[in-house]
Amino acid sequence: MADQKTQGAAAPAAQGDTSIVAILSQGDKGKVTYNVNGQDVALSYGIVRQFLTRGNAKVSDAEVVQFISLCKFNQLNPFLGEAYLVKYSDRDPASMITSKEALMKRAEASDQYDGFQAGVIVMRNNEPVEIEGSFTLPTDTLMGGWCKVYRKDRKFPAVARVSFQEFNRGQSTWKGMPGTMIRKVAEAQAFREAFPISLGGMYTVDEQAEYQEQPGDDGGAAAAAVVETQMKDAGKQGGQPLTFAAPAAKEATAQPAAQPAAEAPAQDGGDHNPGF
Repeated sequence: MADQKTQGAAAPAAQGDTSIVAILSQGDKGKVTYNVNGQDVALSYGIVRQFLTRGNAKVSDAEVVQFISLCKFNQLNPFLGEAYLVKYSDRDPASMITSKEALMKRAEASDQYDGFQAGVIVMRNNEPVEIEGSFTLPTDTLMGGWCKVYRKDRKFPAVARVSFQEFNRGQSTWKGMPGTMIRKVAEAQAFREAFPISLGGMYTVDEQAEYQEQPGDDGGAAAAAVVETQMKDAGKQGGQPLTFAAPAAKEATAQPAAQPAAEAPAQDGGDHNPGF
């Protein structure tokens, strides 16, 4: 009878165990739950440190709290690669990195969003030329990227033009896809300028000069898969499962219900040409 009563009970967590069951059994310190696109996302100190932090330096409780608060306020799901925490040195504060897709989802949730245009700036026949997209000729010299984001309540679009020399870090992605990378930087800047209230303070990895590219960097998909697997294992073993959903796919539809606050019209220059 004793064996039957104890069958299915969760085994005590061993010291140093970093599994989901162990993290929860250690008190689930600082747990916060919120909803993104119809899915409950739960973050705690242990989950953030184990699955959503990159770099060798130790993040403080205050930095974890700030990360969780920003994710909740901005309706970000870190397990879709929309945000993560980076800290490489104990002397410097941790940085929150968001994905370009997260910026676009937030913009698309606004009734005032009216499309965007983006491309690269090249030197062609000794003259700078703005090209839509990132296709260039072999004889072109890449100079930078540009983006225009349109809003229905503004006369002029938010415009960003950035220099390739300023942002190029010489890492593998910048060497293999230079046009695509500098275009992404311009897009992030233009979207923030167009929606400063809902996107202010949200920076992408391509804009962070101190970011150190890691082999096999997948934007959080591997962490999501690990969490989902360990959630299932925890249930089989009788342990306490997590309460958030961590889909393996990185794509997600924008949340129509969450509307950003109204923003004052800006006086940006440029020609109005809504759409892509």
